[in-house]
This record gives sequence, structure tokens and C-alpha cells, in this order.
Amino acid sequence: MGVGAAGAVSRRGAPHARVWLRVLWSGLALWAASVLVTAVTANSNLVPTIVLLGSFVVPVAFVVWAYEHGRSGELTVPCLFRAFVVGGVLGLLGASLLETYLLHPSPWMYVGVGLIEEAVKLAALIYVAFRLRERTTRDGLVLGATVGFGFAAFESAGYALNAMYTVHGLSLWPLVETEILRGVLTPVGHGLWTAIVGGVLFASSRGRRRFHIGWAVVLALLGVSLLHALWDSMHGIAIFVALQLTGDGWEARGIDQGYLPRATPGQSDLITLLDWGGLLAISVLGLSWLRALTARARRDEEEAAAAELDEEAEEQARITEVPYATPGSLPPSPFGPEPPPPGRDSGG
Repeated sequence: MGVGAAGAVSRRGAPHARVWLRVLWSGLALWAASVLVTAVTANSNLVPTIVLLGSFVVPVAFVVWAYEHGRSGELTVPCLFRAFVVGGVLGLLGASLLETYLLHPSPWMYVGVGLIEEAVKLAALIYVAFRLRERTTRDGLVLGATVGFGFAAFESAGYALNAMYTVHGLSLWPLVETEILRGVLTPVGHGLWTAIVGGVLFASSRGRRRFHIGWAVVLALLGVSLLHALWDSMHGIAIFVALQLTGDGWEARGIDQGYLPRATPGQSDLITLLDWGGLLAISVLGLSWLRALTARARRDEEEAAAAELDEEAEEQARITEVPYATPGSLPPSPFGPEPPPPGRDSGG
């Protein structure tokens, strides 16, 4: 049985033990206990524990979920660990450098953020997956999600630490609020977007010795970068739309001049509705795209399994066509039938 068949067996034969749920709930329980003990004792030594647990529990749980729901034999736990840590850190470092020196405040800044972060995560994915021999759409989805969730975990740790510093000094509750919000949004953020690009990349590179970055990969990268940019800028878009619908002309002119007017209660409610509604719409688009790629991966697996069965059937047919000698007889001569033995001369 070939590598493809073995991969198919590992996908269909392994029971879904829901290990990811145990990882998620146990991690959340430890995080909640750490927050509670820190609040009661004011022990600052526990802050790193809160940051690490709060930033990594959800990403790690969803990587385990992806691992349980389909991969080939080449995607081992050490491979995923390397993709999570190495890919996540390299992506974060590359994005930090490029954003520092290439981006400046402008209406299009979030477009640049989306392009840079998705591009560096794609580069990190190619780096950690360069030695894989088999490249299937499903493996690209799983490995891409792992790199994206690693990026999200390390990024969330940074945001959580920054949230501690307030005008009144260090505060625990902004850190907790930041980790809760980012934990809730993690499944439809970096992991989802990099999974999409990874699935398209692996599908385009199937059967090739090197990764093939064609138009399909470029369009996928641009698509997820646009989703990323809309995600980051949705709050600003919500404010602009709400003021256009309910505000006076001077408020819109004030925003153009860098002045943010105080919103009325009705405008605040509308901004919140537009903000969360936009995030929901972006999430639905991303999940629909991911579902289409998952269906494609399933079709590719079925076609590969059918092709392998056909090859095995042809091989079996060739074996059965070879003539075998019956027990007690000699095999046929390759030079044709032997002449009969000469008889005795009756007149001798």
C-alpha cells in the first residue's frame, strides 16, 4: 500500500477522541484559577502564567482539533510543533520588521498590514514544510492553520502584556479582558486565513518537487489579505458609516481633520452593531472559503484512493495472466514444443 493509501487510512480510521476539547477546558480552568489566585494574592509572579495560558490555550486546542480531523502520515506531532513555534515566531518577527519600516499612518495602512502579515506567514509555512514529500490540500490546511495559530498565540501574548500598562499603573483586568476577546476571535483570525492559503498552495504544488506559487496562490493571498485588512479596520469603518448615517456634516469633517467627536448613545449602539456585524460577515466568508477547500481535499482523497485501487487491480490482473506449471509437470519451453523422440527401425 502506497503513501497516499496510508494517509487515507490515517484520516478515516483514526477515531475522533475529542482530545482538543480536553485541552481547551483544562487550559481554560488553569487560566481561570491563575487569574483568581493572582487577584486574591496580588502576586505579580503569576502574571506570566496568565499571559501564556490565556494566549496559547485556544490556538493549541484548535491545532489539536485540526490534527484530529485529518492529515497524512507525514504530519507528525513534532512537525506540527515546529510549524507552531518556528513558523509563528518567524512570521511575527518578519511582520514586525516590515511593518516598522514600510508602513506609515494612512487610510490604506491596514491593507499593508494584511499583505505583510499574510505574506510572511506564507513564507514561514513554505520554510517549515519544504522537506515534505507528499503535499495534499488537507495537509496544507492543517499545516497552514498551525502556522497561523502560532502567529496568533505569540501576538496575543504581546497584546496582553501591553494591556497591563494603564495610566493608573499596572492593572490585571485589562489583560484579562484582552485575552478573553482575542481568545474568542482566534478561530476566525490568523489560523483561518493561513489555512486557506496553505490549502491552495499545497493543492497547486501536488506532484511537484518544489512549491509552485501560481496565480491561484497569489489570488488566495490577496483574498485573505483583504479579509485581514477589513477585519483590522472594521471598527473605523463602523464609526465612519455610523456618522454618515446619523451624524451632521461637521462630524465627518472633524474626522477628516483628525478630530473624533463624542458619539451619542444611539450612535454608540450603531457603531457596535456595525462593528460586530462586519466581523461576523468576514468570518462567514472565511469559513465558507475554508469549507470549499475542505470539500476539494475530500474529492482529491477519493480520487487518489480510486486511482490506487485501479493500479492494484491492474497489477493483480497481470499476475494472474502469467501461466503457471501444474504440479508434476515441466514448465513450457520458451523455444516451442520439443520434437518427439525418434522411434526404432522395424526392419533392423
